[in-house]
Amino acid sequence: MSTVRSKTFDLVMLVDDNDTYNFINRRILEKKKFAKNIEVQSSGIGALSYLEEHLESPNKLPDIIFLDIKMPLLNGHEFLFKLEQISRATNNNKCKVVMLSSSGNDDDINQAKKYPSVINFIQKPLTLEALDSLN
Repeated sequence: MSTVRSKTFDLVMLVDDNDTYNFINRRILEKKKFAKNIEVQSSGIGALSYLEEHLESPNKLPDIIFLDIKMPLLNGHEFLFKLEQISRATNNNKCKVVMLSSSGNDDDINQAKKYPSVINFIQKPLTLEALDSLN
């Protein structure tokens, strides 16, 4: 897995079903000035809907998606599968993914590494140091 360049991104998306994690992660991203805009989605389904709605407007697509693995209805791995399908169908690979999960399970990590859009795997909680490791 690679890392991202040191810069402020236009749009970052948080995808986690836990509102507390979304609040904390948003505050950390804001404190680090990691992104000009932060889109928060509380489900994989909501995040996919957002992406599909904005396919014709690449400037509204996130540069990086921080994605939880363990979510109801559509988990992180299912989200990645669908994201890869959308990327292939539209020939748009803009969205890079950082898995942000409480799971330290090697199977989860190895499965995430199979997707070209995944650039890193960070153990929750997100920290300023973890963001620095992406630079």
